[in-house]
Amino acid sequence: MTDMDIRPAVPSDAETVLGFWTAAAEGTSISDDVEGVRRLIARDPEALLLAESQGTLIGTVIAGWDGWRASLYRLAVHPSHRRRGISKALLAAAEERFVKLGGRRGDAMVLQANERAQHAWAAAGYQREEQWRRWTKPLA
Repeated sequence: MTDMDIRPAVPSDAETVLGFWTAAAEGTSISDDVEGVRRLIARDPEALLLAESQGTLIGTVIAGWDGWRASLYRLAVHPSHRRRGISKALLAAAEERFVKLGGRRGDAMVLQANERAQHAWAAAGYQREEQWRRWTKPLA
């Protein structure tokens, strides 16, 4: 897609991003609120990448770097814009960010039941690691 720009999110994007995830992403997260998105942006201003076309949000990815791991979350493309190379461009931007920061491997969080996402990640060169399982504990 040639009429697309990728940029880091700013705090004023938080509400738009949350609305976009409702339409384009699978599932929700405990941190899906304006303050959660703004905290992410404040802590790591380059982590939340937005793809836009003519000022409209059409894709996102969170490219989180903690100094040790390069973690990918919330890769989402609006249903009306899928299969146009948007996720590929977002992942390329995320991977470029990771390499510049010293990252050696991108780790993606993908819902077990989201077959569309699993196919997209596989097409992007990512492989499922069967030996890992996610363990979580709510803190609040």
